[in-house]
Amino acid sequence: MDDWPGYDLNLFTYPQHYYGDLEYVLIPHGIIVDRTERLAKDIMKDIGYCDIMILCVLKGGYKFCADLVEHLKNISRNSDRFVSMKVDFIRLKSYRNDQSMGEMQIIGGEDLSTLAGKLNVSVLFAKDVVGTGKTMRALLSSIEKYKPNMVKVASLLVKRTPRSDSFRPDYVGFEIPNLFVVGYALDYNEYFRDLNHICVINEHGKEKYRV
Repeated sequence: MDDWPGYDLNLFTYPQHYYGDLEYVLIPHGIIVDRTERLAKDIMKDIGYCDIMILCVLKGGYKFCADLVEHLKNISRNSDRFVSMKVDFIRLKSYRNDQSMGEMQIIGGEDLSTLAGKLNVSVLFAKDVVGTGKTMRALLSSIEKYKPNMVKVASLLVKRTPRSDSFRPDYVGFEIPNLFVVGYALDYNEYFRDLNHICVINEHGKEKYRV
């Protein structure tokens, strides 16, 4: 909820070099892991026995993606049919120098056109945060023209923001207030990616790592 006070930092261990830079723990690492495992079960139930192409949206999504893939593989190993999984990584760029190009440019990953006509392959996007939804709509429009068997979106976080275009991922880890959060690969100017918990950064931390 918006008025959730969070967890006291003194209840957890976290890197000493971030002492004084955080307000509170919003989501502890253990809860993230358990929730990700449940998402994996829901995904496997929906996708069934199709092979899965997992597209990790960098940079913030890499930790969520890695943990999600590990849970998916464990489920596959313990089922009566092996599900092949392939992971690729993509980044988005909407600016060249300081000028907007007007549309999202997808960087990295193999040629997505190789998915065309593969009716046995489902595509799963793994993303860190969905805010306005514009990024995911751009990604989906770029891949749906190849008509893969199924396209799903898993996002660790969804922010309640007035700028949202109402896009909702198929799988959501946590819905959170419109706060700037760090940790679990989410960064502030490349800092805090090594923090396991998802935390709210304080004003001192923002000023300390401002560029």
